[in-house]
Amino acid sequence: MIGRTLSIYLAKRFLLTIGSVFACLFGLIYLVDFVEMLRRTSGLPDATTLLVAALCLQRTPAVCEQILPFAVLAGAMFAFTGLSRRLELVVARAAGISAWQFLAPPVLIVFLTGVLSVVAFNPLAAGLKERADRIEAEIFRVGRPQTDTSLWIRQRSIDGQSILRAEYSSDAGTRLTTVAAFVYDPKGVFVERVEADTALLRPGFWDLKNARVTSPDEEPQSVGNYLLATNLTPEQVTQSFVAPEAVSFWRLPEIGRRTEEAGLDSGLYRLRYQSLLARPLLLVAMVLIAASFSLRFFRFGGVARMLAGGAGAGFVLYVATKLVGDLGGAGLLSAPFAAWSPAVIGSLLGTLVLLHQEDG
Repeated sequence: MIGRTLSIYLAKRFLLTIGSVFACLFGLIYLVDFVEMLRRTSGLPDATTLLVAALCLQRTPAVCEQILPFAVLAGAMFAFTGLSRRLELVVARAAGISAWQFLAPPVLIVFLTGVLSVVAFNPLAAGLKERADRIEAEIFRVGRPQTDTSLWIRQRSIDGQSILRAEYSSDAGTRLTTVAAFVYDPKGVFVERVEADTALLRPGFWDLKNARVTSPDEEPQSVGNYLLATNLTPEQVTQSFVAPEAVSFWRLPEIGRRTEEAGLDSGLYRLRYQSLLARPLLLVAMVLIAASFSLRFFRFGGVARMLAGGAGAGFVLYVATKLVGDLGGAGLLSAPFAAWSPAVIGSLLGTLVLLHQEDG
């Protein structure tokens, strides 16, 4: 077994390298976002430089959370290359230490880093992003109607199911404008279509103003108020406007369950939760991929080709993760499969390449 001193040394080296890469990326993303936000807010009197700087600082952690696998990949490649350049890998192999032994401390450190990023960094980043979204909305909505983009809401109630479509929404979705509601009975049979100027969410029902009701068996008729039963609460409607990236890891299961009970689509919340659970394994896969391209002795040459190959392999894994994630978000794949398959396949491929290199 590898000694304790060497294990601590390797763990410190990898932790320092990955932390340095992550800090550099954090600073670069913050600087770019700060410059872009200054340009966007140049004509707004309330957007001071200090406010923009604080806003960008709160936005950056959520973005950096997405590039964490790349920071691990780049940091691991730099660490392996540095060990090879200083002939420390040669000395370790001459002492009878295999690649699997000196890979154990980095893999353990990266796995713990992934766990810490999920249980601690993610809630912090989600909270800051939610606060930044509120500040950004207040900045850019000065002098504009308090409306959002059009939306669809599917809901269930004691009267059956219904689907609402609104051209505009405000007050976090509790006030809708230019509304069309398609009402179904408990058996799923279409009952009527309701068009209204506005809809306000009240306790237990939607209050549709200036409504026009059209049903298959009756002539269209106009009513001043049409009450549509709902089991949605203002909190549930508000949550439907919150991106999964702005929800803490600890709140995702509850919000997903409540969203599903309300009849809304909870697929993105389930996918986000499973992706966070799979993150430690994904980071381990990045280390294994980096090791498969970076354990070549420095004097053998081809260092640039090795680094390019590792970066390319990491990029392919990232594209595969995004592609499978989009399929999972669209409901074509189950959330566990879409979240875990890239990490599992990447780990297996990295292990296979290392087995071929080390054991033939």
